[in-house]
Order: sequence, then C-alpha cells, then structure tokens
Amino acid sequence: MVRVRSNMTEFWKEHSKDATMEEMMLDSRARELTEQELPEILSMLPPLDGYRVLELGAGIGRYTSHLLTMATHVTTVDFMESFVERNRRDNGHHGNATFVQADVTKLALPHHSINFIFSNWLLMYLSDEELTCCLEKMLNWLQPGGFLFFRESCNHRSGDCKRDFNPTCYRSEAQYSHLATSAQVEASDGSQTFGFEIVFKKKVQTYVEMKNNPNQICWLLQKVPRSSSTPNRFSTFQQFLDNQQYTRRGILRYEKMFGAGYVSTGGPSTTKEFVDLLNLKPGQKVLDVGCGIGGGDFYMAKTFGVDVLGLDLSDNMVDIAMERARTERLPSVQFEVADATKRTFPE
Repeated sequence: MVRVRSNMTEFWKEHSKDATMEEMMLDSRARELTEQELPEILSMLPPLDGYRVLELGAGIGRYTSHLLTMATHVTTVDFMESFVERNRRDNGHHGNATFVQADVTKLALPHHSINFIFSNWLLMYLSDEELTCCLEKMLNWLQPGGFLFFRESCNHRSGDCKRDFNPTCYRSEAQYSHLATSAQVEASDGSQTFGFEIVFKKKVQTYVEMKNNPNQICWLLQKVPRSSSTPNRFSTFQQFLDNQQYTRRGILRYEKMFGAGYVSTGGPSTTKEFVDLLNLKPGQKVLDVGCGIGGGDFYMAKTFGVDVLGLDLSDNMVDIAMERARTERLPSVQFEVADATKRTFPE
C-alpha cells in the first residue's frame, strides 16, 4: 500500500501545481462540464439540514461552497496542499467550515460524528485493500442511518488531460457496488453489525449528453443494521437478487419465456392492456418501480411520448435495460438501480 500511496501522491503533485479547475478535473472542458454537472449532482443529495458533512477529496472546492449553504457544518478534506489552500481562500469566509489536509487512508475521526459523507472522484485513487479499509472507517464515522454519496469514473478515464503516468483504478460499477455493500463493522458494544445498502446508483447525464460517456456513476448508500435473515448469508437483499434470484443468465431465460423486454407473466399483452388505461400524454413523466429490463418503459415512451424513469433493485436487470436503451436510442427512457422504499423525489 505504501507504493500505491506514493504513486498517487506523485500523480497529483504533477496535476495540482496551479490548483485550477482544469487540473483538478483533468479535463480541458472542466468549466463547461461543471456548469451542467453541479446542479445535477446536487439534486441527487438528500436534504442536509442539520447535518454534519464530511467532504472527502474536496479538491479546490467545486462542491464545498454549495454544501456549506446546505448543512450545519462541513469538514472538507484533500491531500494536496495547493487544493486545500485554494478551497480555504475561496470558502474560508463561511463560519461552518473546517479545512483539513490529509490522506484519507490516514484520516481519523470520532465514531458516529458525521451524518453525510460526500466523495467525488476519490475512491478510484485507492487500491482495493485501501478502499475496503476506508469504507469500514466511513461506516464507523457515520451515525446509524447516515448516508455516503460517491461518484467515480468507471471502466476507463474520462478527462482529456495528457497523462504520461496514470495509477488510477478504473473499476466496474459491479466492483464498486460489491465492495461497498460487503463492508461491515460491529457496534462498539458488539450488539449489532452495520453495513451499507444502496439507495440508488445512476449515471451522470451531463457526461452522457456532452461527452457520450456513460461511465460516470454515482451511488447513494445508507448505513443500516445488517439482518441475519438475508437469504443464504448474502450481505444485502440486492446481492441475493443478483447472485441467485436474478442472475444475468436467469433473466435472459425469463425473457425467452415471457417475451422480448419482459421477465414476468403477462409480458407485452398485459402491459399494453394496463398502460392503455392510464391516459398518458406526451411530455408526462412516468416512474416505473420494479422496471425489470425495461420492456414496458420502451412501450410507453414510443407509444405515448412520455419520459420514463425505471427503477429496479437488481443491478443485472438495470444493466440489461440500459443495454437495450442504447439500442432503442430513446433518451426519454432512463434507468437506475434503486431501493424504492428509500428513493425520494421532489413533490
């Protein structure tokens, strides 16, 4: 791990000399992207009134100023001195901010002292071992019921900045989800075990629209007690679904039985009969809870001109739905992995 940290430090020393937005985002279009991305990302966060927030990998403070207006207190952390000083210079006038220069792998905070952790492009600079350790520390820092929001570049790089040396870990979405939901810690008295459950996982649409890049992914996780009744000792019910109930192979088998785009009885005929009763109009927004692989969503968008957001707890279901969405070329249909019992929307 010492070598990993040394490589990351050298990488960011090279890309933090002027503490500019372009350096921090490793992209020549940083300002244009930020203008569109900031409101999108902030709209994903839960209400932060009364919250103590920990911002990890804060950089020069793109999000800090906004978090400070939303929360009671924000502790903002980055391990590059030039970034921390720029953030302090721009946001130090706020009375509810603490600025810390530290490597997150060495950061120590009191247990249960934080309500919400915000991390943007940090975890991809940690090895798997470091990430697992960091997730366990986050669980300890958070109060029960607290939230972790993180956003990462998955699969490959996104920025256009030249890099002669690049130690970044470009994990898949599935790898992040597995590592995050597998982490767990015991309460100090040993009476309970806590872990993360996924509230939602979704793409950053700004990057899809501006760069044709579907690999910028956000997660919102909640710290919850682990249940001993989860089937077959999977950490979460979602892991059970994706590894047993709805494996990718199993989903495609269901589709052969029930019709293209469908994984349950009734298929296209029942969907048409039911949806035709809804009196849908062009431009309306439809939320499909338990969308499966999206057959009904594509039908509604094509037939009635509505915008559809499909939610499903199964990662495998949503992965297949998004593959089909690219084939269908329907930007009015979007999908996300989400727990419908926890997902919130504006009234």
